[in-house]
Amino acid sequence: VQLQASGGGLVQAGGSLRLSCAASGRTLSTYATGWFRQAPGKERQFAATISRNGGYTVYADSVKGRFTISRDNNANNTVYLQMNSLKPEDTAVYYCAAGSGATTTPSTYIYWGQGTLVTVSS
Repeated sequence: VQLQASGGGLVQAGGSLRLSCAASGRTLSTYATGWFRQAPGKERQFAATISRNGGYTVYADSVKGRFTISRDNNANNTVYLQMNSLKPEDTAVYYCAAGSGATTTPSTYIYWGQGTLVTVSS
């Protein structure tokens, strides 16, 4: 399956963005899907994940209450990350990934998108 992340951009602190992770080649509903992010000079870190049917979600403490992960398993075959109340420390390249389980560990995900840059100005 090929993943395409989109929706990044430049936003002021306090603003919102919605990231999308679209799949081709195979339906995304057969995989748990996670969002990870990597800031310049830092390791990739977990942000949020969602189970195959959307009934189970996990968030990093740093984004809990501000980010919401959801999925459309119908025609859109897409997973979303709604990001509200953005902070400068949210600035990073955001990657979506698909795997067999909704975990917080990057190595458990099989497929990765190319990343989309989110820049939050203060």
